[in-house]
Amino acid sequence: MHLASSARLVAVDAATRTQTMEGLLVASKMWKSAAALIGAAALVGSLSACTTGQATPGAEKGEDDQVNVTLILKDLVNPFFVALEEGATNQAEKDNVAITVESGSKDGDEQGQIQAIENAITRGDDGILILPSGPGVYDAIERARDAGIVVIGLDTPTDPADVVDMTFATDNFAAGEQIGEWAAQKMNGEHAVIALLDQFDDRVIQTDLNRDQGFLTGMGIDIADPSQKGDEANTGDYSGGTYEIACQEPTTGAQDGGRTAMETCLSANGDINLVYTINEPSAEGASAAIEAAGLSDQITVVSIDGACAGIDLVASGQLGATSMQFPVVMAEKGVEAIASVVRGGELPEPTEGLDFVNTGTELVAADGLDLTFTDVTAAESTCWG
Repeated sequence: MHLASSARLVAVDAATRTQTMEGLLVASKMWKSAAALIGAAALVGSLSACTTGQATPGAEKGEDDQVNVTLILKDLVNPFFVALEEGATNQAEKDNVAITVESGSKDGDEQGQIQAIENAITRGDDGILILPSGPGVYDAIERARDAGIVVIGLDTPTDPADVVDMTFATDNFAAGEQIGEWAAQKMNGEHAVIALLDQFDDRVIQTDLNRDQGFLTGMGIDIADPSQKGDEANTGDYSGGTYEIACQEPTTGAQDGGRTAMETCLSANGDINLVYTINEPSAEGASAAIEAAGLSDQITVVSIDGACAGIDLVASGQLGATSMQFPVVMAEKGVEAIASVVRGGELPEPTEGLDFVNTGTELVAADGLDLTFTDVTAAESTCWG
C-alpha cells in the first residue's frame, strides 16, 4: 500500500476511535443523569409514602374493613363530653370503627381543635366527629372535607349548617324553652329578677345562643332578633308578670366560671330570684355562690344537661329544673353515620323543620307544675356521666 494511503487510513481510524469514545462518554453521562432522575423520583415517592401512610381518605371501604375516626371534644373533663366519648367508643366496637380521641385544652380552645383536625388529616382518617369550639375551626373542617374525610358535628350546630356533612344534636332552642316555661310557672306572677349565665361573651356558639334565646322565649319574653344575645329589653313583661334582666355573664360552661359569674351578678343586684345557666357545671358553681351569700331560699336556678350530677342537684333542691339531653345517642348516631357513608351508604335526613338530626330532650324537675316532665327517680335511670 502506498505510504500516503496508509497514513490516511490510520488518520481515519484514529478519528473514528475518537468519535466512538466521545459518543460513549456522552451516552454514559446520559445514563447517569437518567439514573439520578429515576432515583430522585423513587426517593420522592418513598418520602410521600412515609408522609401519608397507607390510608386514603375518601376511598370506599367494605363491610369488613376497619373505619378510622377521630372524636374531637371541647375538653376531657366535662361529664357531657365524657359521656360522648363513652357512647362513641361503645358504638365503635359494634361497627368495626377505630376511635382516636382528641380535644382542646378547655372549652373554647379553637387552636387545639384545629391541631386535632390536622392530625386526623395527616393520619388519613375516614371520619371526624367534632363539637366545634367556635367558628375559628371552620377552615380546618373544610380542609378535612376537601381531603375526603366525612365530618359529623355533635351537640354544637355550625352556622351555616353545611360547614359539616351532618350534625346530631339537641334542639337547644326547645331545651331552653322547656326550662323557660317551667321558670315562668315557678315565678307564679312574681316580679322576676333574672341572671343570665351564658357560655361566652366573645363569640357566637349556636348552642349558647339557642339555649339563651329558648329560655327567654319559654318565659314569654320578646327576644327581638333570635340571632342575637342581649338585645331583648332589660325590663318588660313575661308570661306571668314583669321582669328585669339583672346581668348577663359568661361562664365558659365551667363550675368555677359559674361561681364567678354569679358572684358578679349578686354584687350588682342582690334581688335576683331567677338564674338561667348554660349547663349544669355552671349551675353547680352558681349554686355554690348563692349558698355562700345565704340566698338559697330566694333564688331558683334552671339549667340544661341531664347528667347524673345535675339530677342530684334537682333532687337536693339546688336546681329547680333541667332539660335532659342525650349525648350517648348523639355519639352513637355519629359513629353509625360515618361508618355507613364510608362503606357506601347515605347520611340520614335532618329532622323536619331543622337542619340537623334532633336527638331529643326531657324536662326533669321535682315538680313539673303543669308541664309534661320526668321526675327525679325516673331520670336517675336515664341520666349519664
